[in-house]
Amino acid sequence: MLKKRRLAIAVLLALASALPACTRNKKADCASPEVFCVGLVTDMGKIDDKSFNQSAWEAIQRAQKELGATTQYIETTDPKDYPKNIATFAEEQYDVVVTSGFGLTEATHAAADRFKGVKFIGIDQFQADTKPNVVGLVFPEDHGGFLVGALAAMMTKTGKIGAVLATDAVPPVYRFGEGFRAGARHVKPDIELSVVYHNDVGFDKTFTDPEWGKTTAVSMIDKGVDIVFGGGGKTGNGALLGAATKGVYAIGVDTDQYYTVPEAQKVLLSSAVKLITEGAFDLIKMAKEGKLPSGNFQGKSGYAPYHDLDGKVPAEVKAKMEELRKGLLDGTLKTTVPPAKDAK
Repeated sequence: MLKKRRLAIAVLLALASALPACTRNKKADCASPEVFCVGLVTDMGKIDDKSFNQSAWEAIQRAQKELGATTQYIETTDPKDYPKNIATFAEEQYDVVVTSGFGLTEATHAAADRFKGVKFIGIDQFQADTKPNVVGLVFPEDHGGFLVGALAAMMTKTGKIGAVLATDAVPPVYRFGEGFRAGARHVKPDIELSVVYHNDVGFDKTFTDPEWGKTTAVSMIDKGVDIVFGGGGKTGNGALLGAATKGVYAIGVDTDQYYTVPEAQKVLLSSAVKLITEGAFDLIKMAKEGKLPSGNFQGKSGYAPYHDLDGKVPAEVKAKMEELRKGLLDGTLKTTVPPAKDAK
């Protein structure tokens, strides 16, 4: 009995003495040329938000598996913490810091000026000015809009489709909306189509007005629209919920909204998506190879699976969607949508 007790104590002491060493070893030496460190600073959402943050983290996890990267993330709980969170990685001499979402644009630029030896990847952050250690991962939103516009035009039974979107003063939203219009007209020139932007309120509310999104969608549906494309934060989500309330098809935006708006799953036909994970991983790989570009790097846009409605989509529609997707990718098909409203 005494021997057993002594053995147990010895094991506990050994484990206790090992703990500090394990704790010390968890912090990688990112300043070492042999260690490739990649950090992610999220926007206000959580790491598992099924949106930008999660997609970016999946890219970084892929870098860990395929490139041997040492990885970590910081979840932001207050926008004023953006600079501090970015600096946490930069001061530890991480090779790459990824910042998720356009809200971090200013903080990312400031950090790039302060930490010139660190490479920064800003997701959905258009670079108006080029800095040698910053690249913005941007997307051809008009491509995703075009694809789901074509899908809506091919799937409508009433011949009437609509889009409910936040302000067209924000280029990505504008490109989604006008891409939707262009795609619908491409496959069905005579379709009856309505694209409505929430330009009747201050900018601070245009993305955060789900009630307007819902009532606008319901109003369209009452006039015969049977497929609604919703885009622009909570405002767009409101449009999806409006479609769900009325039992007509809905189309989401940015990410696969089958996962982000579960209340609309039964009516969600697809989503116009930005392929964030693929684009972010490509840039991280370039950074490791010493080939990271500066300025803007264009990722890819596409469309999400049909999920619960897969059996409702005819084979010929699926084939046409793939034909259009490939045409946009190889450049043989153009949306003709300008980069921003009123742009030449």
